[in-house]
Formats: sequence, C-alpha cells, structure tokens
Amino acid sequence: MERWNAEQYLKFESQRTQPAIDLAARIPLEHPQKIIDIGCGPGNSMAVLEKRFPDAEVLGLDVSEDMLKKAIQLHPHLKFQLANAETDLPQLDKDYDIVFSNASLQWIPNHQEMVCRMMELLKPDWILAVQISMNNGEPIHKILSRLSQSSQWRDYFVRSRAMYNLTPSSYYDLLSDLTPEFHMWQTTYFHHMPDHEAIIEWYRGTGMRPYLEALHPDKQERFVQDVLKEVKRAYPLQKDGSVIFRFPKLFFIAQKKLV
Repeated sequence: MERWNAEQYLKFESQRTQPAIDLAARIPLEHPQKIIDIGCGPGNSMAVLEKRFPDAEVLGLDVSEDMLKKAIQLHPHLKFQLANAETDLPQLDKDYDIVFSNASLQWIPNHQEMVCRMMELLKPDWILAVQISMNNGEPIHKILSRLSQSSQWRDYFVRSRAMYNLTPSSYYDLLSDLTPEFHMWQTTYFHHMPDHEAIIEWYRGTGMRPYLEALHPDKQERFVQDVLKEVKRAYPLQKDGSVIFRFPKLFFIAQKKLV
C-alpha cells in the first residue's frame, strides 16, 4: 500500500483546504445530522465540515494510518475510522445526509462503481459532494509521466502512475444516469509559490509520492532533481520572482433520488 505523509501534505494546508471550503459552501443544506468525509486525510476537510454544519455528526474515513494519526492529534473531538474506500463502503451505514469527498477519488480506480457506492450511503433526497483534482494536463503531471518513461528511469517504474480520473463528459453521463439533480463545475486555482522548489515540495506530498516510493532511497533525490530541472523550464518566473502553480479541480454535487 502506498504511504502518505501527513506532515508533508500539511505544508500547504491553506491551499489544499480551499477547495473543500468552496465545495462545502455550495452544499444546499442547512441542518444535516450525519456526514461522512471519504478520504479525510489529516482532518483539514473535516474541520471545514464541522464549521459549515456545527450540529452534524461527522465521520472521517481514510486508508492511511499516518493521516488518521495526525487527524486525531489535530481534531481529537471528531470521529475517524481507518478504512479503504475502494473496498469497504458497502459495510458502512446507509443513512448519511451528506457524503463528502475532497481530492481523494483520483487515487481510486473505477469511478463508475465508486460514485454509485457513495450514492448508496445516502438517505433519499440528500447530497453527494465531490471534488477531484484534474491536473493530468498540467506541466508537473506531464513531466512526471515523461521522465518515468524515459530511458534513464523507465526500468524503475513497473506500472503507469496515471491517476484514475474520468473526463468531465464521462462524469456528466455517470451522474445523469443516477439522478436528474446534479451540478458540475470546474475551478482552476492559481497557487502562489515562492519558487520552483515549492512546487516540488507540494508534489512530494501527492502526485510525486508513488514515484518516489518506487525508487530506492539513493535514487530518490536524483529523480527529484531531474523533475526540478524540468519544472524550472515549464513554469516561468513572475516579475517578483514567484511562480504560478495552476491546479484545476472538478466539482459536482448530486442529490439522491428514489428510483
């Protein structure tokens, strides 16, 4: 199982949390009683949900022990459960008012099945709210894909590291088969980074993580330096010396309807 590092992830906590804030703000409910956060990570999205819906009972679900350890440390009054969303959703309660997922589905395959299973956790007329990172077309993702398949590095990577995103059109078709009541939108966040090294630090906690785990420690820093060299070419400096790090996100909110 791929390991997550909560401390690395939280180096950019405010930027990583903003999409969760934006998603929660669009949920058209005022007094839900029971919420589950699938892929809650170190609890930053849980804190958003607690603030938005202070009367609700919120459960955070994650596959990473390190993430949950940090979540419990930072939010000891909230409830968390170690579980694998890919396999364990059918064993959960089926009476949630909100099923929430912020930046976790891209790590899980078979979204057609996953979205259906998430919808099954809801009571009728309540809400599924999802945000998915859609950065496959961004320079950093292309750099990692190209380098990992280069003659210098391809022998170290035995499988593709592509994320499991569908296209927006495919999500539309999937949701329209499940309910007539859904909304989709996409936002591109322009994160201000002080330098190119900050982009590397950001991606160490997410998209670069599986690549580094595939390498022996004595090869990891060399790979990082190769990525950094390409990042410097792909992301121009602004007038003040900083770097704009584009990050597209796809959002959707769907209401469960009785068949």
